[in-house]
Amino acid sequence: MSRFVFITGGVLSSLGKGITASSLGMLLKARGINVTIMKCDPYLNVDPGTMSPYQHGEVFVTEDGAETDLDLGHYERFIDTNLTRYNSITTGQIYSTVIAKERRGDYLGATVQVIPHITNCIKDSIIRVSNINDADVTIVEVGGTVGDIESLPYLEAIRQMRGDLGRDKVCYVHVTYIPYSKAIGEMKSKPTQHSVKEMRAIGLAPDLIVCRTARSLTKEVKDKISLFCDIDPEGVLEARDVDCLYEIPLEMERQGLAEGVLKKLKMQAPEPDLEQQKQIVKSFRSPHQEKVKIGLIGKYIKVADAYLSVIEALRHSSIGHNASLELIWVSSEQIERDGAEACLKHLDGVIVPGGFGDRGIEGKILGIQYCRENNLPFLGICLGMQCAVIEFARNVAEMKDAHSSEFVDSGEYPVISLMPDQSGVVKGGTMRLGAYPCRISENSIAASLYKSNLIYERHRHRFEVNNEFRARLSRKGLIISGTSPDQQLVEIVELKNHPFFVGCQFHPEFKSRPNRAHPLFAGLFAAALEKMQTRLS
Repeated sequence: MSRFVFITGGVLSSLGKGITASSLGMLLKARGINVTIMKCDPYLNVDPGTMSPYQHGEVFVTEDGAETDLDLGHYERFIDTNLTRYNSITTGQIYSTVIAKERRGDYLGATVQVIPHITNCIKDSIIRVSNINDADVTIVEVGGTVGDIESLPYLEAIRQMRGDLGRDKVCYVHVTYIPYSKAIGEMKSKPTQHSVKEMRAIGLAPDLIVCRTARSLTKEVKDKISLFCDIDPEGVLEARDVDCLYEIPLEMERQGLAEGVLKKLKMQAPEPDLEQQKQIVKSFRSPHQEKVKIGLIGKYIKVADAYLSVIEALRHSSIGHNASLELIWVSSEQIERDGAEACLKHLDGVIVPGGFGDRGIEGKILGIQYCRENNLPFLGICLGMQCAVIEFARNVAEMKDAHSSEFVDSGEYPVISLMPDQSGVVKGGTMRLGAYPCRISENSIAASLYKSNLIYERHRHRFEVNNEFRARLSRKGLIISGTSPDQQLVEIVELKNHPFFVGCQFHPEFKSRPNRAHPLFAGLFAAALEKMQTRLS
């Protein structure tokens, strides 16, 4: 039977529970253990699909079309495994399931309560993930912070699982924050003590504590945490701030995170093979090339998490090319104010990622026009590709005022339009979601990068290139190099006689890995690297 590791958080939110879970997953997998990871989010939304990026960051999409928390992206990148909708649950989903059962009469007239019905549903979801993946170890991250009302049913459920499965089948890892007081020059363990006290009040006791800190923990602080939290000294681990996420598993291995978990679960495993991870970190730390400046034109640039997977995919590409990445944030609204040349002339490449809403659209279009006219390497993703089509239609195909029907209800040239079967639907979970096939034309940039004529990529959108204008766009030089197998949907566009100008309707960033950069990102980075070398010569 699978063992279970539960990751909880205390003191503050956004401490790095997801990275801790991902790092542990990588370390166990490196030992030959079959691992899966899931996220329990305590919010009442069914999924984050309708939530603002300012509140929640990016929405990560799985192969089977689930809109999930961005932590699933970390899980996939660290353990190099495609997860599914079952690896993510929310309170909205749990309550919907329980209420549906009640309406069907499944509870045979019983009074439906948080305990046992909600907690049983949570436990069933956790066990289901383990069984589906035939996992030796299932890592479960509980969102929120210990003490939150919203998290209580999840904490009660994981408490019950210790009794259901046996103490040797369950391990609890608690992630906390250790503040440093400049005024007195001391690190403070009291918040961690109170967080553990809060856990104990609901029947949970951590087996290991991971302390997020900006400074190294002193022996005095470690001993104090060990004493007051009733935990072995070697079970107090330090998680210092780093600038390379992929270094964290190596640091956690040095401190014995995986060994501590295996000891608690009474499991034995061989030494891990972490050579590839070490090479990734070495390439990141000591690149052979100068910095490549790539601009990200977006509207949510004040919240880096809104483009998390895009940023990581660019980093994967820099690692693959043994070069350094300098990511330049460019507000699309700033381009509208100051002009594209002022914002982009110093860059080696540009990426325009996905998004929703008309704010900043004209800035994106102006930026893309600058890339096209000045041979600046460009990659457009989802809305970025749609803006590239609009720009080409306006300025090359002589369709003045071309636009998307998402932003302009009426117009002579709606080159981007709503999918026919999407009219009148509600917003949540109704887009084109998950992996779809794409047929790539021979002798195209896309074919040379993918080295395949049939690919599968993940989507998250409603609007498509309008087939009514495809022939006219093609005659003027827009190459439609990727389509759905029935050729009804445009998936990839590109231009000839340009260093790199590619737009894709899907989201390639979701499938990029640290050891295997996505082909489109690798192609953009290679072109930008060449641009940089020319600039410096």
